[in-house]
Amino acid sequence: MTIKTLVIALLALAGLASCGTHGPEGTAPKAPVQLIPMPARLTESADSFLLDKQTVLVAATPADRKTAELFNEWFKSLAGFELKMQDSGSMNAIVFRTRPAAEKAIAEAYRLKVGKDVVTIDGDDEAGTFYGMQTLIQLLPVQSATAYWLPGVDISDQPRFAYRGLHLDVSRHFFPVSFVKKYIDLLAMHKMNTFHWHLTDDQGWRIEIKRYPKLQEIASRRKETLDGRLEDNKFDGKPYGGFYTQEDIKDVVQYATDRHVTVIPEIEMPGHALAALAAYPSLGCTGGPYSVGTKWGVFDDVFCAGNDSTFLFLQNVLEEVMILFPSKYIHIGGDECPKVRWDKCPKCQARMKANGLKDGHALQSYFIQRMEKWLNEKGRQIIGWDEILEGGLAPNATVMSWRGMEGGITAAKQHHDVIMTPGNFVYFDYYQSLGKNEPLAIGGLTPVSKVYSFEPVPEGLSSTEAAYIKGAQANLWTEYIGSPEHAEYMVYPRAVALAEVLWSPKNKKDYDGFLERLKRHLPRLDKKAVNYAKHVFEVRGSVENAGKNGVQVKLDSKLDGGKIVFTTDSSAPDAASTPYTGPIPVTKTETIRATVLQDGKPYGNDWQQSFVFHKAMGKTVTLAKTPHQNYNPGPFALVNGIEGVTSFTDNQWTGYSGGTMEAVVDLGDSTDIAVVGLNYLANREQWIYPPKEIVISVSEDGKHYKEVMQRKDPGGTGIIHIRERLQEVKGRYVKFTLRALNKIPDGAPGEGQAAWLFVDELIVQ
Repeated sequence: MTIKTLVIALLALAGLASCGTHGPEGTAPKAPVQLIPMPARLTESADSFLLDKQTVLVAATPADRKTAELFNEWFKSLAGFELKMQDSGSMNAIVFRTRPAAEKAIAEAYRLKVGKDVVTIDGDDEAGTFYGMQTLIQLLPVQSATAYWLPGVDISDQPRFAYRGLHLDVSRHFFPVSFVKKYIDLLAMHKMNTFHWHLTDDQGWRIEIKRYPKLQEIASRRKETLDGRLEDNKFDGKPYGGFYTQEDIKDVVQYATDRHVTVIPEIEMPGHALAALAAYPSLGCTGGPYSVGTKWGVFDDVFCAGNDSTFLFLQNVLEEVMILFPSKYIHIGGDECPKVRWDKCPKCQARMKANGLKDGHALQSYFIQRMEKWLNEKGRQIIGWDEILEGGLAPNATVMSWRGMEGGITAAKQHHDVIMTPGNFVYFDYYQSLGKNEPLAIGGLTPVSKVYSFEPVPEGLSSTEAAYIKGAQANLWTEYIGSPEHAEYMVYPRAVALAEVLWSPKNKKDYDGFLERLKRHLPRLDKKAVNYAKHVFEVRGSVENAGKNGVQVKLDSKLDGGKIVFTTDSSAPDAASTPYTGPIPVTKTETIRATVLQDGKPYGNDWQQSFVFHKAMGKTVTLAKTPHQNYNPGPFALVNGIEGVTSFTDNQWTGYSGGTMEAVVDLGDSTDIAVVGLNYLANREQWIYPPKEIVISVSEDGKHYKEVMQRKDPGGTGIIHIRERLQEVKGRYVKFTLRALNKIPDGAPGEGQAAWLFVDELIVQ
């Protein structure tokens, strides 16, 4: 029996047991109260409401009637019949009521009460009534029946954050209107209220602009698409394209409006503009020719900031965009804009001189502020990625902080509104599992547990500053996501976890409780035909420091009735393998594999991890300088026996952007040392370079060190294993010093920027 059928069967049995003697509908199923997101206040009662074919939906206003119709749509898909709708009624009725606009209200709040004779949903506003309806849906069992018992509850609920969003990139890969609607329907189902539609980028322009038909004819199409990883530099040779007509967009916006979702369009500027330049080359600094991007990454060709026709073009584009999108905000991108073309462009240099702008960052600020002023005059406001902070923030801009939390902290301290969207917590294009069967992803590792651990309000802000954190969103960039099914797999159930983070009170967060509720929630996703990932119920492994005993592996699974088994010889575990009873010590170079069995058969992917055993495993590591926050797995990762992978997706690499890394390993006691070494990564396409110099030293007291190895410009590509054999060396402390390449050479990707230094296992034999 699968987990899905097991859950449904248990729900049915629960309903029969509790309600099996109540009248002609005695076999009506009843679900336990397991809600996501967790409501702010919930009280259960002994009352139950029998929803049957005689139950009516009561809605007196057009808005409430629309909400009732959406409930009826779901109910019909479940039961096979609709409920009658009427303007009044108080017996055997579900009543939808929205507080009059003139009354004092809390945005998006509602109260849901299930009594014996009537169910009432009272929304403080229309959105609140809609969210109360979504909670009501979760009180229904997910199975076909002629009647259902609704458990007695009294719920008073409201969101923690005003902005609760999901993003979808349709530029790298195009998705049909039907899927965009489904995407919106699912986020609304989880009480999220914002859809960020990334419509333009280097690889495709996806919105019809009638004034500029070449955007549809040229900018929406590319000759081919990267096939596989960026560094492989292989292409599929197939033309690719697509765009949304203005009628398509009107349809989507109305669909979202009916579900109380705001659609925020993103029109990228001044960077990520290659597709637009291919259609209108005069808007670039060189005049072209340009081609729509066929590979991923950042391109040097951007909108010319010294050309007034660039601003006229963007204003004309946004005139049409604003007609289509009534949202308060227009997202203008503002991220990853190289300055190399501006540095050599006479028009851009003249603009800088005329306006007293000291560098390219100041010119970008000028660009953003000019567009913001124009949009403000039209009654709109801008959102931009956190690069818009560089050179000075536009006066009324909202910052979307993606490069960690720092940009959001800076903006909040300047009293600017902030949407938190840090890559290491809410980038859903990152891997969600280290399973060998995972589809290719851009990198990173963000399992459901990490999403759930996300706290949008960073420590250190005053209460006044914290109020500028308006919410958060998850981003789905689609370089490696080419189908709706793949997109759903990457987003769900991670989006369910984020929904609870953004809606529920902070003190109600409980990951184990969330997983229990998620088990009963997944059948609703099945009902919506969502291709969600099932990793949260597979076996999970964690590698831990075991003190003087080195390193150990702990295994866990949330699968009901699951049995965990493992092997240490790299063979696939099965019912005959060793049962897991406690932490597994790592005592040699080996590969541990584990799986969880359901009905004697493996469920989902197994967990596996290879270890390289050495004397430094599990020892104390002291870092002189904190790594970059996006690549800081902690000092233990440097001595946990795990070697990082080439795609740097496994949270093993310790990364620095320029500068020097110094790490000291304390072996605990003085010991003979025969070999020292380390691993580093070189991937120049990703701005990751070999160190300029490596020095390894040994000390008895931690103060006086003797150099035992030095290598300058070791070079290489991929993962480089440095090993140095020593003669008659003894010590307790081993110091590893690596100096990064501070500036990427001209002509290389990221030229002029600080190079990344990626270091993994520190080896002592």
